[in-house]
Amino acid sequence: MNLLTAETQPRAGTHAAEPGYMSGFANEFATEALPGALPEGRNSPQRAAYGLYTEQLSGTAFTAPRGHNRRSWLYRIRPAAVHMPFTPLPSHRIVANFHDVPPTPPNQLRWDPLPMPSEPTDFVDGWVTMAGNGSADAMNGCAIHLYAANRSMQDRFFYSADGELLVVPQSGRLAIATELGKLDVEPFEIAVIPRGVRFAVTLPDGEARGYICENFGALLRLPDLGPIGSNGLANPRDFLTPHASYEEREGAFELVAKLNGQLWRADVGHSPLDVVAWHGNYAPYKYDLRRFNTIGSISFDHPDPSIFLVLQAQSDTPGVDTIDFVIFPPRWLAAEDTFRPPWFHRNVASEFMGLVHGVYDAKAEGFVPGGASLHNCMSGHGPDADTFEKASHDDTSKPNKVGDTMAFMFETRTLIRPTRFALETAQLQAHYFECWQGLTKHFNPEQR
Repeated sequence: MNLLTAETQPRAGTHAAEPGYMSGFANEFATEALPGALPEGRNSPQRAAYGLYTEQLSGTAFTAPRGHNRRSWLYRIRPAAVHMPFTPLPSHRIVANFHDVPPTPPNQLRWDPLPMPSEPTDFVDGWVTMAGNGSADAMNGCAIHLYAANRSMQDRFFYSADGELLVVPQSGRLAIATELGKLDVEPFEIAVIPRGVRFAVTLPDGEARGYICENFGALLRLPDLGPIGSNGLANPRDFLTPHASYEEREGAFELVAKLNGQLWRADVGHSPLDVVAWHGNYAPYKYDLRRFNTIGSISFDHPDPSIFLVLQAQSDTPGVDTIDFVIFPPRWLAAEDTFRPPWFHRNVASEFMGLVHGVYDAKAEGFVPGGASLHNCMSGHGPDADTFEKASHDDTSKPNKVGDTMAFMFETRTLIRPTRFALETAQLQAHYFECWQGLTKHFNPEQR
């Protein structure tokens, strides 16, 4: 584990560490925005420096094995308990219990991008749940949301008690100020905000759109590499965690909480982003998908998409995950005498796909950046007719590059159930099935 410390001099109003991040995945970090704010040799001194309060934030059970235990110690101006009582904040666009959604059709489903809101809408109000499985109260499964926002969060803060948030921007940058520091995230990057961490999002470009996978279960982790060896895929050093940064602001603020799929609001008289120092391994982080070290075949056949795995949430069944986050980045294809795009397939797993940029190599038309598709358990899918015909006649004696693309997939071991919104929205493409109808019969028993 690395031990990293950032120290900066205070400045009036908002105090922040120097630009930059700490490197590594789930490292044991230590960072302070005021010198000496971190206690030495202990976690909870009788009186913390600068008159701060000590608070532990636990993301796993206290008794979880050391290699899986995630927690951080925070040294803050006021404890997180200081706020007025929560009251319900109605939202008909967010779902957490997927036993209550309409019956899931076995059809292949695909959606156009969400339109930008016509009214001022911030990151939280811009959420809509598209699909998911399990339930937040059982801490099992996930929810898949889309967001479209055109206003920064103004004196408003949010946290989810239901799960950690894997945020995939598609259009527009996000400046995410969290209790533990600041993340600047752009398309082609991802951010992960742990369960319970409070944050606010501002929009440097005025509007933003993207995807969120809310993981109700075991925390996301890097996959083991097995026969690949010690290097490849996502390298731990490329995951970046922010330095300590705090706000010392008082006034009328709103704290929004998500618990069991319901939104709640509370008045709070200060900014909750008031952590002056922290140490531990439970913290937000970001990762640049362009740094993914892609592995592929250099002889023949198309390997399974598990070679594109960035992060996984493990289940209690070895080798079977509750969530796989897989990307399809720019890459060279070199397999000879091989159908190079993804083959036709049916899986026991279910796949929700999104497109950040460019064109997905298995779908020449209809799947556009900001859009999404869902192919559930045993739903037949694969390249459209045009892609099949082209790839069947390409010259495979030379490598070719899939260059202008960035697609991704949230794959789960259980059925991904679309919500009523997803099944009734105008963005649902009613004619998606037609992309396969042009696949004609080539069978000839007289010719091999």
